[in-house]
Amino acid sequence: VDSWRKEKLEKVKLALVKGTSNATIPHEEAGKLVRALESDWAVLCEEIGLWIPAQVVNVEHDDKPEGAEELEEEEVLPGRPLSPECHPELHTDYDGAAVKWGLTHHKESAADCCQACLDHAKRAKEGEKKCNIWVYCPSEFGCHSPDIYQHKHQECWLKYAEKPRLNFKDKYPESYRNSHPSAPVIVPWVSGVIS
Repeated sequence: VDSWRKEKLEKVKLALVKGTSNATIPHEEAGKLVRALESDWAVLCEEIGLWIPAQVVNVEHDDKPEGAEELEEEEVLPGRPLSPECHPELHTDYDGAAVKWGLTHHKESAADCCQACLDHAKRAKEGEKKCNIWVYCPSEFGCHSPDIYQHKHQECWLKYAEKPRLNFKDKYPESYRNSHPSAPVIVPWVSGVIS
């Protein structure tokens, strides 16, 4: 609090000397603010009921019974469970040629998206690319991607790749996030490769 006071006092004094106003402090109020900030700060804090201890000790409370193991919280995808043939991978985005464009192909759940891929592969005519990768956006806030589109909740991309290749897994690399400031830390997509 004291370092904030000193910093604020310097800014206000500078504004008064230059005769300018600050975007947050009108020039007329700057004089009053200087007097308040220059007053006996300890007395002022006491008068307004602000008490800050000299040292703050933070002790983490652990109420876990002795010998109990840490349980990893498992993430749950909304909707019906996925079948084993879907090979779901949370926080994963696979590359591939789109055989069904996700911007206009939405499904209620990741299981429905995977099923759409399985159905596409069964119905594909000879010579057509068969879906072997599904990529689903489970986030209500949409999913980040390095392309120009805004990807929405429940987008279901059906893709094909002879050798499936990861775009991103788990977390976006820091170097990627530096060049894409809107990218979240965690990859929001869920994907699977069907063999």
